[in-house]
Amino acid sequence: MAVPDTERDPALVVLHAEECRRLLATREFGRIGLADGPFPVILPVNYVLDGEAVVIRTDSAKITAAADHTRVAFEVDDVDQHTRSGWSVLVQALAEEVTGDRRKELVERLRTAGGNPWAPGEHGHWIRLIPKVVTGRRIVPGRLPAPFEPGGYL
Repeated sequence: MAVPDTERDPALVVLHAEECRRLLATREFGRIGLADGPFPVILPVNYVLDGEAVVIRTDSAKITAAADHTRVAFEVDDVDQHTRSGWSVLVQALAEEVTGDRRKELVERLRTAGGNPWAPGEHGHWIRLIPKVVTGRRIVPGRLPAPFEPGGYL
């Protein structure tokens, strides 16, 4: 059994919910996972935070159909392939479409917060993901091996 080399081996750190929310606020692109018939589907989306809720503007019929208090997953990450480090945040949530006066209030509140869709189209549906569980992990790199030492990359 090999003894871990704490200077070389990467570490996996579990993130607290507060750190996960802070990381979510640093991005505007993520993926939503939802049921779609016999198999789940994962779709890329732009988002903005509204308090602790994740808000997505979309025209996707799949996402809109899931917005009836359906359980969904939402994931955001950041990876540095060179250092083999990064983080990932997973939000397990209930999805709801925001309509009527609540939608008007939401639109006014988020008008300057960003979250504008990158893809072309109207994106007339505002979907709010109400977090139930927020978890995250960070991979902290160890020392990368030199090119010619055992385990090196050449």
